[in-house]
Amino acid sequence: MSDTILGRKLGMTQVWSEDDNLIPVTVVLAGPCEVTQLKTTEKEGYEAIQIAFQPVKESRLNKPQLGHLEKSGVGPRKVLREVRVESAADYELGQEITVEAFTDAKKVHVTGISKGKGFAGVIKRHNFRGGPGGHGSHFHRAPGSIGQASTPSRVFKGVRLPGHMGNEQVTVKNLDLVRVIGEENLLIIRGAVPGGKGALVSVRIAK
Repeated sequence: MSDTILGRKLGMTQVWSEDDNLIPVTVVLAGPCEVTQLKTTEKEGYEAIQIAFQPVKESRLNKPQLGHLEKSGVGPRKVLREVRVESAADYELGQEITVEAFTDAKKVHVTGISKGKGFAGVIKRHNFRGGPGGHGSHFHRAPGSIGQASTPSRVFKGVRLPGHMGNEQVTVKNLDLVRVIGEENLLIIRGAVPGGKGALVSVRIAK
């Protein structure tokens, strides 16, 4: 069974642990996902499967997309993702992947797109300390020196500067999987995961 499943972040809440501690958790509506393509070493050069998630109206997809899904016997789906596996021969087209595959898992890695923060300065974006707060300093939240003078007469690549913050792929590793609710396709994961409510996330069993 695949060790990866796609889902939507429903939000955060808190639950009681077995030792009567209140722990913060994220609720993820995960799957069911269907296998829509098998990729093998002989044909593609590596072993992988493609999984589909979230039913959608047929009018939302174009004909090539619909034809691709029909080959695997799966209806219209909004999201397709490729997952590396040890052997694609262990799977078959149309096979369903559910949260039941996570029943014995203790920890998971969660990948998603972080919340976009827009244009941010160096204090918010890179945790710079900033200058003195007094009126006379004239240096409060600026980045300070960003390079040398006439040599080399340029700013080196990688210098931390103000710019677009967030809205990038983030993986949070080794989160505790608190509970699996199979009948409702829910994963209860300790702590926060990337993205806002409704964000698409990929949950993978930690090896």
